[in-house]
Amino acid sequence: FFLKKEGRTMGAVHGVYLKYVGLSAVSGLGFYLMDGSATLGERRLASDMRLVAAAGVLGYSCLLNGLIAVLFKLEKGMGLIGKDPKTGQIPLWSYMLFFPFHLPTMTYTAIHTRSGTMKVKGKDGKTKKVPVPVASEVQPGWWVGGCYGHELGKDWSGIIDLTVEFPEKMKTKSYLSVPTWDGVPATPEQLEEAAIFGVEARKGGDVMVHCAHGRGRSTTVMCACLVKAGLYETWQEAFEKGVKPGRACCKLNGLMRKALTAWQEQYVNGKKAQ
Repeated sequence: FFLKKEGRTMGAVHGVYLKYVGLSAVSGLGFYLMDGSATLGERRLASDMRLVAAAGVLGYSCLLNGLIAVLFKLEKGMGLIGKDPKTGQIPLWSYMLFFPFHLPTMTYTAIHTRSGTMKVKGKDGKTKKVPVPVASEVQPGWWVGGCYGHELGKDWSGIIDLTVEFPEKMKTKSYLSVPTWDGVPATPEQLEEAAIFGVEARKGGDVMVHCAHGRGRSTTVMCACLVKAGLYETWQEAFEKGVKPGRACCKLNGLMRKALTAWQEQYVNGKKAQ
């Protein structure tokens, strides 16, 4: 139901929500199986504290990832992880307290970043698969990327960070945190704030807009930035002509399109009508 309602072509973005549902389910099953073994041999289980600890971790992982999956759907609780809105850093206590969330997230993102591919047309007109770069310059001075963008070694004039789950590692003169769960777009108000920030930062150099993978959340904000910068009239044009040609893996789900449409009507079309 949710997949059909929110959009049909999201790949990894919707996969994130399902990942935490799956983690919760698998952890719950593991806890159930380990806990159930007590009825068959309580003495053996009680004597092996490692099994007891493992069962506890699985039970906690089930509850935590289940909670996060719910928060994804409710589009709430982005401050739960404790990311500092000024520096973009995540405190040590968060990694310790929420390790069943952080560890799979970091592992999944690392694998996806290293193995991800996208289809592009070569000079011969044939479509081929190429590795997804950690970031792409979709328009002069405007970059869309993921949380591994620091590997470019650039100093940015401005960074717009859409993640709640990763610390900021890139060097920048100015920084804006717009924390959102993966697959969940910024609100129209946040899009306007980010667009204004991006246009101002672009005056001093290159601007990076990034999420975890550089596909959905960052694309949403980049569309608003390109319209605000006067490069395109509508977010649809910005997406199709300004972003997709430079980074073919970029996609927008239904919620992202809805947020951009609301932003366009309120902050672009509405101001023109005044």
